[in-house]
Amino acid sequence: MTSRALRVIEFQTVEYVSGPLVFLEGVHGVQYDETVEIVAPGGEVRRGQVLEVDRSRAVIEVFAGTRGLDVAATRVRLGGDAARLGVGVGMLGRMFDGSGNAADGGPPILPEAFWEVAGLAMNPAAREHPAEFIETGVSAIDGLNTLVRGQKLPIFSGFGLPAAQLSAQVAARASVGGSDREGFVVVFAALGITHREASFFRRFIEDSGALGRTVMFLNLADDPTIERLLTPRVALTAAEFLAFEKGLHVLVILTDMTNYCEALREVSTAREEIPGRRGYPGYMYTDLASIYERAGRIRDHDGSITQLVILSMPDDDITHPIPDLTGYITEGQIVLSRELHRKGIDPPIDVLPSLSRLMNAGIGADKTRFDHRQVADQLYAFYAEGRDLRRLVAIIGEAALSEHDRRSLAFADDFERRFIHQGGAGRSLEETLELAWSLLDQFTTADLKRIHPETIAARRRGKDVPPPDQQADDDGS
Repeated sequence: MTSRALRVIEFQTVEYVSGPLVFLEGVHGVQYDETVEIVAPGGEVRRGQVLEVDRSRAVIEVFAGTRGLDVAATRVRLGGDAARLGVGVGMLGRMFDGSGNAADGGPPILPEAFWEVAGLAMNPAAREHPAEFIETGVSAIDGLNTLVRGQKLPIFSGFGLPAAQLSAQVAARASVGGSDREGFVVVFAALGITHREASFFRRFIEDSGALGRTVMFLNLADDPTIERLLTPRVALTAAEFLAFEKGLHVLVILTDMTNYCEALREVSTAREEIPGRRGYPGYMYTDLASIYERAGRIRDHDGSITQLVILSMPDDDITHPIPDLTGYITEGQIVLSRELHRKGIDPPIDVLPSLSRLMNAGIGADKTRFDHRQVADQLYAFYAEGRDLRRLVAIIGEAALSEHDRRSLAFADDFERRFIHQGGAGRSLEETLELAWSLLDQFTTADLKRIHPETIAARRRGKDVPPPDQQADDDGS
């Protein structure tokens, strides 16, 4: 990250330091959100940003932390400009720290431009509705909760569940079909991770051959907490340049946003603000929206930004403020199940509470396959029925079930072991749908109430699915 100094004013009026914040008195000409330099007594220069201005008082967050700062001897230089990131296509294949500085041992990139990390609000009237399919290689997502370009879709995980592995697999394997395949890149940002996790992400993406189309931003657990508030914004600034300046389709993966929210709570406490639910600041919804709403497509622009956001639910509580507020802003959710994880299902995606609200816009005959929606609906119906029967069997026993109920009960087990479970391997959408049909073949035509009879007949004759003009609409009309 860098800034372009338009003027330099230096003050030595630090009143006190609290956590990652410096409180400055007797200042003038200071602007909200501008970048500053904090000069420690030993001459060390640290970057910071103005959080609040109240007459002659300013509150500054210090990205490198405030350890070692002496109130009487610390100087603050005001730069007069907002925080900016030097961006360019040279960022592809590189790894940066949470502030946007090169962290892979390579030289700094040659920036083509300097963009504000705060971003610019996307005009709702200029938004294009997301409508193109993104293939992640994960059957539970591609087949049942499809991700489309321009969508923001969170993954609700729990501590100890393999969300990190899932995000790395998606980063390495995600692609788009057709002529845009070469114009697809990934911006991967990890917040508050360990050195071991950082090594895993780098090695996994390198081994998959996807590093050349990936930009990585890694904020480590021992990095200053305040830097976590900057990391997602730096990553999205790089994504906006690649998408809207270079016309690329960008998948932004943010993990773990729970660490971001914890940093936000720490800063709020240091500012002595009135806490909201569970101690988080009352403006956390607005703050998260300023990140999530940077995804989308803009009319008359070729590029797009899609967000896949991973967050850990404290105590596996989906009503916790972090997943609760995230769900209000985003367009669906993918939920990881601890029960499936205990069974050895990888990835442990629970498809019943999962949802992609934009799935219907990204699937169909001209995008994926005409039978995609029908097959997904039928899988949902049978799996939900099988899950209900598991609870019933625990009460009355399996001997009391009908033949159809026995098939539905067996289907739930097969669906988890064969369809959801992948063991780290990727699947194409065609493989996903063919696997779904193999699971449905045990049922009679009369049982497949969610699939059009002509689709079933053609499938069982070994022919291609009939063209759209020979079938009824997906809703059965």
